[in-house]
Formats: sequence, structure tokens, C-alpha cells
Amino acid sequence: MSRVALPDFPWDSLAEVKATAQAHPGGAVDLSIGTPVDPVPAGIRDALASVSEIPGYPTTHGIPALRAAAVAALGRRHGVTGIEPDAVLPTIGSKEAVAWLPRLLGFGPGDVVVIPELAYPTYEVGALLAGASILRTDGLTALGPQRPAMIWLNSPSNPTGRVLPVEHLRKVVEWARERDVVVVSDECYLALGWETDPLSVLHPDVCDGRTDGLIAVHSLSKSANLASYRAGFLTGDPRLIAELLQIRKHAGMIVPRPVQEAMVAALIDDEALTAQRERYARRRLALRKALQDNGFRIDHSEAGLYLWATRDEDAQTTLAWLAERGILVAPGTFYGPKGGKHVRVALTATDERVDAAVERLTTLR
Repeated sequence: MSRVALPDFPWDSLAEVKATAQAHPGGAVDLSIGTPVDPVPAGIRDALASVSEIPGYPTTHGIPALRAAAVAALGRRHGVTGIEPDAVLPTIGSKEAVAWLPRLLGFGPGDVVVIPELAYPTYEVGALLAGASILRTDGLTALGPQRPAMIWLNSPSNPTGRVLPVEHLRKVVEWARERDVVVVSDECYLALGWETDPLSVLHPDVCDGRTDGLIAVHSLSKSANLASYRAGFLTGDPRLIAELLQIRKHAGMIVPRPVQEAMVAALIDDEALTAQRERYARRRLALRKALQDNGFRIDHSEAGLYLWATRDEDAQTTLAWLAERGILVAPGTFYGPKGGKHVRVALTATDERVDAAVERLTTLR
């Protein structure tokens, strides 16, 4: 039996610097991973509990109210139009969708999956699980005459916070359509634009109101603090969504019914989203200034949940320097070879912990 050779889980390698950070007299400030720390809004918790007595199997396609709420939220929050509720498919968080999409779409040995040069590690893992190969590139020129099976887009980017302009998105969509290539856009950070407004690949300015060949991946982990609920969804090309639905029915890849109800509450609550954005905005400004005052340059980072920071030195040197001050971050090498001189600083720490990090950096000056 052949086994898939997967890379080591990156965060397991942080044990030593994590121990250093934890040894700080004030404890560690963990900015290494994008896990929410703020409370789940009460309305979402109430919605989760409201259907906890239902004993039967949930529907793989999601309750109609969930699919309708997703369509409405995409239109209201992101200007996406022309999506039918049947073209929405809930997922058990977005990570499992990212990991299994190449395989579920039927790609495998001999196929090429294009991922960004600096990318969420699970894009690579998904291709490996399917038996496909990867090509890291941010442009189409590197592809030459070859036709990949699938192209991943990620805007706003994890880890860099880069937002792709509409011209770039349009060019990728047009190129892919001419060659019958599937484009999958990871839009988990779409609601967190700071210096610019990110566009969905399904926005009419990008796709001309056509969804053929396009899938957008969405998550409520970051915007509604639902990481523990595992709440995401796919939407886009009705044909591709229908194919994925059939496979997920067979495989039992179903979002629990209480979580579906919670997702409805999250998708209709714009006030809670605004409040969460404001928390992240405050933390972002404080951390950005403290880092810049200590000689860091912040690249990209115009949106999303992270600061992409560098002192133009080896990332491991920066990692150790911060750990000595009780601050744990992720090295850019987790995201690709071109991340060797950057670290990713997450905004996902409580106000008290962010204030502690800022104080530690401020006392150095």
C-alpha cells in the first residue's frame, strides 16, 4: 500500500522558541497562529442551542435558510450578485475543503495545481493528497504552454495580507476560462480589508457575472470567531458545486445541524462583524507601530489577520529575537521558500496580551 508523503506540520517545529517565549516573566504572547480569542456572539450561541434537540441526520447541502443567508451576506457585504442558493455548499470549516478539493474535483497524478509563491501550507497538502504536483507562482507567465488542472487564488493573502487588484483577478479568470482550468479562490479574510477593499472572484467586476469554472471558499472562523464550530462554505459554479455535493453525500462530509443554525445567525449579524473588525483594527495599529518603531518593515498587510514583517534578516533570527521578549510568531518559511526573511504576526491575541507585546517592544527604545 502506497502512502502519501506529507510535509511535517509546521507549527510542531516551534517547540523550542515557544518554550523561550513562555519563560518570559510575563508569560508568552502567542501571535503565531490565527486562532480566534474573542467570545462567540451571544446570538450565535443561542442559535446553536436552539436546535440541539434534533436527533436526525443533517442535510449535506445545508438547510435552505443557511444557503439563503450565505447568498444574502455575499451580496450585502461583498457586492457578489447572481449566486443561487443551490450553489452554496456548507463545509466542516474551510481547511478540510482546501485539503480535499483537488481530490474531490477529480484531479490526481499528472495534474498540476498552481498555488501562490507564499501560501497557506494546506494548498500544497491538498495537491499531495490527490497525487497531483504543485507549481508555486503568482503569475501566469511561469506556466508557459502547460495547462494546469486548478489554480488557487488567495486574496487577502495568508500570510502576506496582500490584496490582488481587480485587473489581476480578471486576467487569471479569463486565462483559465480559455483553457478550461478551475479557479478556486480562498476568501476567508475577505471581510478584513484595512487599506483597501478586497474583491471576491465572484464579484461582477472580476467575473462579468459568470461563475463557470469558479469556486470561492469562505469561512466564519475569522469574521465570527467560529473556529471551534468548524463553519465554512463553498459557492460558485453550480455544476462544480453539484458534483462536490454528490461526493460529500457519499463521504458523510456533513456540517452538524446546530452549527448550520449558528452559521445562519452569523451571516445575518453585520453588527457583530463590525465589532470584531474594530477589535482587530485596534490590535493591528498597536502592533504595527510597535514593530516599526523597532526597525521592522511591514510589507503588504493591507488586509487580513496578519502583519508580514521583516528586518531583512533570516526569519529564524527574528523569531528568536522576539521569543526572547516573550513574543511568539510564525516564520515566513512556513509558507514557502520566499518567506525566508519575514515573520507572520497574527492579530489574534486578547487586548491584554497585545498590550503586553507592545509594552515589551516599547521598553526597548
